[in-house]
Amino acid sequence: MWCGAVIRPNSKRVLALWCPDWPAVAAAAMAELPTTRPVAVLFANRVVACSAIARAEGVRRGQRRREAQARCPELFLAQADPDRDARLFEPVVAAVAATVPGVEVLRPGLLLLGARGAARFFGSEEAAAERLVDAAAAVGVETQIGIADELSTAVIAARRAAIVPAGAGARFLAPLPVGELAVEPSLAAPARADLVDLLHRLGLRRVGDFAALSTIEVASRFGADAVRAHRCARAEPERPPSARRPSPDLVVEYRCDPPIERVDAAAFAGRLLATRLHVALAAAGLACTRLSVFAETDAGEELSRIWRCAEPLTPESTADRVRWQLDGWLTRRDGGRPTAPITVLRLEPVEVVAAGALQLGLWGGVGEEDERARRALIRVQGLLGGEAVRVGVLSGGRGPAERITMVALGDELVPAADPTQPWPGRLPEPAPAVILLNRPLVRLEAADGTPVEVTDRAMFAADPALLRWGSRQWRLTGWAGPWPVDERWWAPDPDDTSAECAARAQVQLDGAPADVRVLLLVYYDETWRVEGLYG
Repeated sequence: MWCGAVIRPNSKRVLALWCPDWPAVAAAAMAELPTTRPVAVLFANRVVACSAIARAEGVRRGQRRREAQARCPELFLAQADPDRDARLFEPVVAAVAATVPGVEVLRPGLLLLGARGAARFFGSEEAAAERLVDAAAAVGVETQIGIADELSTAVIAARRAAIVPAGAGARFLAPLPVGELAVEPSLAAPARADLVDLLHRLGLRRVGDFAALSTIEVASRFGADAVRAHRCARAEPERPPSARRPSPDLVVEYRCDPPIERVDAAAFAGRLLATRLHVALAAAGLACTRLSVFAETDAGEELSRIWRCAEPLTPESTADRVRWQLDGWLTRRDGGRPTAPITVLRLEPVEVVAAGALQLGLWGGVGEEDERARRALIRVQGLLGGEAVRVGVLSGGRGPAERITMVALGDELVPAADPTQPWPGRLPEPAPAVILLNRPLVRLEAADGTPVEVTDRAMFAADPALLRWGSRQWRLTGWAGPWPVDERWWAPDPDDTSAECAARAQVQLDGAPADVRVLLLVYYDETWRVEGLYG
C-alpha cells in the first residue's frame, strides 16, 4: 500500500472498498463458472468489463464481440445486467456492514464508509483495511481498499490499494494520468471522457497539470463538470457539504398490503415510492444525493441501506436503486434473506442539495420528457412498423451523408463504418446543418457566364462567380475547394452516386436567405448538385 508514517485519523477521511471487475465477477458467479475461466460482459455488442484472466489473453474494454472472441476463444460472454450486479453485491455489503457500521453503496462493486471509526476500533487504518478485505474474502470476493481525505481521492486510491496520508491527496493524484478523472462512472458525468480527450490535446497529460490551472480558467473555458473534475484533481470536495438537514416531511412510506415477497412486486412498490419522493423534493426545491432505503418485515426484522450518488438522483435512478436493494435482500443466497414478507417500505433522503444542482426538464420534470417521448415513438412503431422511427448513429466516412447511419429505434446502435478511423480526405469541419438526399441540380458559372467544371487536375476550370438554382441566381462572396474525391472507383453499386463523385466545394452566396447562404456542392457527371446547407 502507498502510505507514509502512522497518522492520526481524520474525522473527514473516507474509506472506499472496490471489487475489481465486478460485473464480470457477478456474471461468473451467476453462471457458477470456475475462477480460471475468462469472462467478459457485453453491452451493445462491445466489451464493458472483463476479468483479469481475459485481459491477460488480450481482451479489452471497448472491443467488439468478435474481436474479443478471436483473442480468447474460450471466453465466456454475458450481457450487462445491473440488477444481477446489485443483487450479488448485497452479501458483500452485508459482510462489510457486519464488521464496520455506516456503509454506503456508491454502485454495485464500490462502497464507502467513514475511516475514523474503523481506524479507532481496529487500532489503525491499515488494520481496518485488512479486516475489511478479510470480511469480503469470507463471502468469496476479492477487494481493494483506498483511504483518503476526500471521496473521489479514496475511490482512485482503492484502484491502487493505497492509503493516502492526511493532507497528501493532491500530491498522490498529481503524477497519475488525467484519464483517472473519468475512470469511475459513478463519480464522473458521461461527458467527462470528452473533457479528458480535450485535456490530452492541450498537453495536460497528468492530473497535476490540470490541477495547476486556476478555478477561474477552468470554469470559463470548460464548464461545470470540468470544475467538479478540477476539484477532484486538487483533492478538494467536489460538492460542498450541505448544511441543510432534510425535513421529516420528505420521508415517504408505503405499507404493503398484501406483504411483498416477490421481486417484481417490490420493484413496482419501489417505483411508486420513488415518484412520491421526487414529487416531495421538487415541491421543496431540493434534490437527493444520499438515500436511505428501509424495509420492515412481518416478523419485525428491520433492513436498511444507504446509497450515495455523486450526482443528484432522478426518479429513474432512485427507482433503480430501490429495486436493486430489494432484489438483493429478497434473493440472497447466503441465508441472510428476510424470514418473512416485507410489510413496510420507506425512503428517506439523508443528504439533499438545492434543485439547481439537477438539470430540470423543459416542463419541470426530471427525466420525464425523454421517457414520454420514447413511449410515443414506440407507439408510432407499433402503428407504422419498426422502420418508421429511426435514429442517427455517427458513422465513418468522408462525405456528410456517409457519416450518419440510420438505425431503427430499439435496434443496436451499430454504425456502418468505424468513425474512429482516420478517413483521409474527409470533409473538413463544421459539418452541414442539413443534408439534401435528393441533391438538387445547380449551375456554377464564371464571371463571363461559362459553366465552371472540375478539371482532371482537380481544379476549377475558372473562378466561380455565380450560382443558378432553378429560377434563382446569386453572386458568390466566397468559395472553398474543390476537394477531389477518389474512392470506390470500381463502383460496385451502379445506383450509388457517391462512387461517381469527383469533387466537393463550399460556396457563400450574396443576398441569399440565411438557410441557404452557405452551400456544400458535389460535382459528378459534369454537373453540380447541392449536398448540404450550412444555415
